[in-house]
Amino acid sequence: MRVSIDISMYPLQEEYCQPILDFIDRIGQNPHLKIERNSMSTQVFGEYRTVMAELNEEILIALEKLPQTVFVLKLIGTDRSRAVIDACE
Repeated sequence: MRVSIDISMYPLQEEYCQPILDFIDRIGQNPHLKIERNSMSTQVFGEYRTVMAELNEEILIALEKLPQTVFVLKLIGTDRSRAVIDACE
């Protein structure tokens, strides 16, 4: 099953940009995931088990480095990576 996950990460510290960029870079190294970034969140697309295994590991790493970090995830059980494009064509 392919899924789409929208992730927002909020490190509760003054220097918040680098931890977010590091997190995105680490999940982006998985060749089985499609990553799309914007100024509000990051979207991850791929097979459910692959996506969840990667996020499980990387969220743990992020929380171990900065325990005062909030993650907000929205998950849908379809690959929505082309949904907006397809709907507008």
